[in-house]
Amino acid sequence: MARVRLIDVAERAQVSMKTVSNVVNGYAHVQPQMRARVQAAIDELGYRPNLTARRLATGRTGMIALAMPEIDHPYFGEMASHLAEIALQRGYRVIIEQTLSDAEAEKAVLQDREAGLVDGVIFQPTRMATLDIARLHDDLPLVLLGEVDAPVTTDHVMIDNVAAARDGVSHLISLGRRRIAFLGLVDGDITMTNHRRLLGYQEALDDAGIRPDPGLVLTTAGFDRHDADDAVDRALDGGLAFDAVLCRDDRFAAGALTALQRRGRRVPEDVAVMGWDDSAITAYTSPTLSSVAPDKRQLAANAFDLLHERMQGHHGPGRHMVVGHGISVRASAPAR
Repeated sequence: MARVRLIDVAERAQVSMKTVSNVVNGYAHVQPQMRARVQAAIDELGYRPNLTARRLATGRTGMIALAMPEIDHPYFGEMASHLAEIALQRGYRVIIEQTLSDAEAEKAVLQDREAGLVDGVIFQPTRMATLDIARLHDDLPLVLLGEVDAPVTTDHVMIDNVAAARDGVSHLISLGRRRIAFLGLVDGDITMTNHRRLLGYQEALDDAGIRPDPGLVLTTAGFDRHDADDAVDRALDGGLAFDAVLCRDDRFAAGALTALQRRGRRVPEDVAVMGWDDSAITAYTSPTLSSVAPDKRQLAANAFDLLHERMQGHHGPGRHMVVGHGISVRASAPAR
C-alpha cells in the first residue's frame, strides 16, 4: 500500500494541509471541532507522520521521552499510562526509558541519548545531584518529577511527601493506634523521597503527643515486596510490638500483609496497614489496602503542560508545582 500523505488527510477532512499539520504537531489554537475532524481522517486513513521530514520542516518530531527508574513498578507504570494518554490527546507520542536508578543511565538522559529524537523530556531522577542536572541540561525542554532538588532554571512537579506522610499516620492515629511502624528505610537508598516521608511520619506522631521510637523504623535490604516481608518477620522475631504500619509503597504494604498473616496477626484488628501510591494492586490484596493517594493523573497533566509550554518557546525560571494527595481508605485500615 502507498504511504498515506499529509495531502491525503487534508482532502479527506476537507481542510488545508496547514490545518492538518497544526493538528499533527499539537498546536493548541486549532478549534476542537476541526481537530476532531482531522483526527477522524487520520484514524480512518491510518496516517503516520514521517518523523524525519517533520523534524526537517518544523524542527520537531512530535515525540517526548519519559525517563523513570522502573517501568514495572505499579506507580511508574500508572504514571506512564496517564502521560501517554494525555500526550496522545495533544498530538504527541511518548518514548519510555528505564534508568534503573543508575547514575550513568540518568546522565545519558540529559546528554545525547535523546538528541534529535524527541522534543522534550519528563524525567524522574533518583541519583543525579542538582548541579549535575544543571550542568547537563541544555536547550532540550525538561520537566522533573519526584523529590530531587531542581535547578532554578528547571520546571518541577511533585507532591508534598511530608504532608502526605503526616496524613497517612494521622489516619492510623485516628483509629486509636499508638505503636506505628514505618516500613521502611532501604539500605543504600540515597533519595530524598523516603527521608521526607519519614519526617512526616515523625511529625504526625509528635503532633499527637506520641514519642517516636527509633526501633519502629524498619529497614530493608532492597525495594521488593519480599524485602518488606523479611523486615516484618525480623521485627516480630525480635519481639517488636506495633499496632499499625505506614509503608513506603503498596508493594511494601503487600509484603507486610503476607508476613503479618503468616505470623497470625490479624489485619486490621491487630495491625492496621497503610500503603502508598494507591496503585491498582490495592484492590487485589486481602484485605484490600488503604493507601496514601498522590493525584497521579494531575501529576502527569501538570508535567505535560509545563513541558508543552517549554516546547512552544516559553523561557524563564523554573516553575515548581505541588500536586494534591488524599487517603484512600480500604479494609486494611478502615475508618473508625
